[in-house]
Amino acid sequence: MSRKNKIPLADRVANAAEAALAARHFVSPIDVLVGIGWLDPREVERWRRGQTECLEGVVRTNLPRISEAIRLFRSWATEQGLLASSTEYVARAPRRQTLRFSRSADPAIEASYRMHWVSPELSRKKRERLSEKASRAPELVAIQPLNAEWRCHRCGGTGDLLVMETPGPACLRCVGLDDLEYLPAGDALLTRRVKAKSTRYAVVVRFSRTRRRYERQGLLVEPQALADAQ
Repeated sequence: MSRKNKIPLADRVANAAEAALAARHFVSPIDVLVGIGWLDPREVERWRRGQTECLEGVVRTNLPRISEAIRLFRSWATEQGLLASSTEYVARAPRRQTLRFSRSADPAIEASYRMHWVSPELSRKKRERLSEKASRAPELVAIQPLNAEWRCHRCGGTGDLLVMETPGPACLRCVGLDDLEYLPAGDALLTRRVKAKSTRYAVVVRFSRTRRRYERQGLLVEPQALADAQ
């Protein structure tokens, strides 16, 4: 047994929660599961993109242990006098579907996962801003594939960009983004202006084999918004 696993779960949960709270002034069940090493941040990102059916399916332990950790976290947050704030979780996908946490989809369990706990030291206005930011729908992401031979799981077509869905990659036409125009990265001021004017946009990324991460390449934006910003 590793030294980490010899530490009582309650202490591991408290340590992870304290670290997240110190960094962001609020803490969520996801922060705790990542902090104690049961949840890989890369799996969280796949789930946020709608590529995973439920978050519990990628947590590296059994359901009773997950439930115990969430219960311990809730008790710790209550003892610290933190303020509960329900948060919406929406997929980073064109359909903007509500993300599912639990295998059972039980409403009470889903609600416990969505609950963020906020520092009471923050002013009411700052707490409201934090809640609004946390509930904001994440940016859509389009991928420049490294493999040119990919095929859309819906229509069998292909293209320069794709959007990942749970069954597989989808082309821009099938997800309703084919009317957007590509704006390469490089002009930060223009990018900010276009994002402010475009009611729909998607971040374009490409995987770097050397750095082993996705890196931004530009934006897909509405043509009229780009023209206005220019």
